[in-house]
Amino acid sequence: MPSQLPPNRWEFPSPELAGDDDLLGHGADLEPGTLLAAYQRGIFPMPIRRSGPMAWWSPARRGILPLDHLVVSRSLRRSCRRFEIRVNAAFDQVIRHCADPSRPGGWITPEIIRAYERLHQLGWAHSVEAWTPEGRLAGGLYGVAIGGFFSGESMFHLERDASKVALVALVNLLRSAGDADRRLLDVQWRTPHLASLGAIEVPRATYLRLLDQALRLPAPEEFGGHQRSLCAGDR
Repeated sequence: MPSQLPPNRWEFPSPELAGDDDLLGHGADLEPGTLLAAYQRGIFPMPIRRSGPMAWWSPARRGILPLDHLVVSRSLRRSCRRFEIRVNAAFDQVIRHCADPSRPGGWITPEIIRAYERLHQLGWAHSVEAWTPEGRLAGGLYGVAIGGFFSGESMFHLERDASKVALVALVNLLRSAGDADRRLLDVQWRTPHLASLGAIEVPRATYLRLLDQALRLPAPEEFGGHQRSLCAGDR
């Protein structure tokens, strides 16, 4: 079970009052209690610059990936058979690959790495990884899980399709936990890449309603904090 956290000491602006703005404000900290309080209100941190105060966001048009919308091409289905899926086996490696400063648009700072590693140690942040048969980490993703809600933060690949395979495994994991139509996979903004995999946009008010519904569900057992091995499988 995830660890209980001290209460958040910050007061976040209400997303409902943000209008068409995605950006809610600046400041606060990245303590575990602060992060969880933000996610539970539909807010997440992402810096505008690699230096300066932290920015907090709640997009007016939120990107989500409905679990029954995932697009798995024939080639991706073949790729799923090439990798072993593990959960929480290499969180530190995953977040550091995602934070590679050579990646275009890199936003994951050392401060964010430390904050999410701590959140992982407390049982709230998780990684889903694709491994080669030889035991090499080929790709993966990480995010925050609260009940039936999962916020996908970032993904990376070292081999073709490895990050997509990790996403397929995550969707299968969430679906297998039951109440798939009430679980929420948040991708924050719908990029062309995520749209090709089935991500859609919903208005903020719809997102907040879906979030409230998802938070009432139990988290998947695979997020129990220990390393688990799974099969990516076919949808």
